[in-house]
Amino acid sequence: MASKSDYAELKVLDHMFNDGTFTAVAVYLALCTVIPTDASTGATITEANYTTYARVAIAAADLSAAAAGSKTNTAAFTFAAVTAGDDTIVGFAIVDSATIGAGNIHYWGTTTSKVVDTSNTPPTVAIGGLVVTED
Repeated sequence: MASKSDYAELKVLDHMFNDGTFTAVAVYLALCTVIPTDASTGATITEANYTTYARVAIAAADLSAAAAGSKTNTAAFTFAAVTAGDDTIVGFAIVDSATIGAGNIHYWGTTTSKVVDTSNTPPTVAIGGLVVTED
């Protein structure tokens, strides 16, 4: 389950009423150690910080076509292996910047709490594990 950010809600409203444009952007998946909110940004979320952590690019080809109000991943998303440190992942954000601490959040959601460390690596989102729904 995912929620749309305040940023994305406003962009979609403006676009639907021909009041500005909303250009498609590259998007990335971020692992969060604190659950984001609608008001969160790429700069305010608390992300994993184990060594080698980086956001993962989401390509259009990695997702299903929108149907029944949702999209899901058709490819697994695999993050860099944990070489030192550990984090407890409790949420995710879909952001428009590959740079940690930057960008806008488009969607965010919660996950089952999962510790990632050197014995439980690499962090992976299985096929069908990411579902973004519009209501």
